[in-house]
Amino acid sequence: MGAIGTLETGHVGLNVTDLERSLAFYRAVFGFEVMAEGKEEDRRWAFLGREGRLLVTLWQQSTGSFDTAAPGLHHLSFQVGTIDEVNAAAEVLRALGAEFAHDGVVPHGEGGTSGGIFFADPDGTRLEIYAPSGADPADAPTPGAPTCGFF
Repeated sequence: MGAIGTLETGHVGLNVTDLERSLAFYRAVFGFEVMAEGKEEDRRWAFLGREGRLLVTLWQQSTGSFDTAAPGLHHLSFQVGTIDEVNAAAEVLRALGAEFAHDGVVPHGEGGTSGGIFFADPDGTRLEIYAPSGADPADAPTPGAPTCGFF
């Protein structure tokens, strides 16, 4: 092992095209609080978290939409405690008109019990909300491969 001891993921920074739209989406879906915000016209940004922990930063400095064919971020995943929480998030997303990759909760793989929902934010960034169990007995949408890798 190298010089780094304990290691865990910090926050994830996302480029967005419309900070207000993205703020509304991420707050509604994930219950994030705005921890800090930059409101200068040419420097719009927001730090989002829960219970005092920074989790996602939004930076209004892009145009277009998320390019699934470009190198970089594949998707951003959030784990919750139960499938009921996943289903509650799905209801919020449906009300927001979010685009889903699959219909309802799906397992992470064939015969798996972990799984969740796969969807896109307003800029097309691929997102996932999953629980460690409760996704069975649904069929995996991508036989022989991890669901989260192919949406």
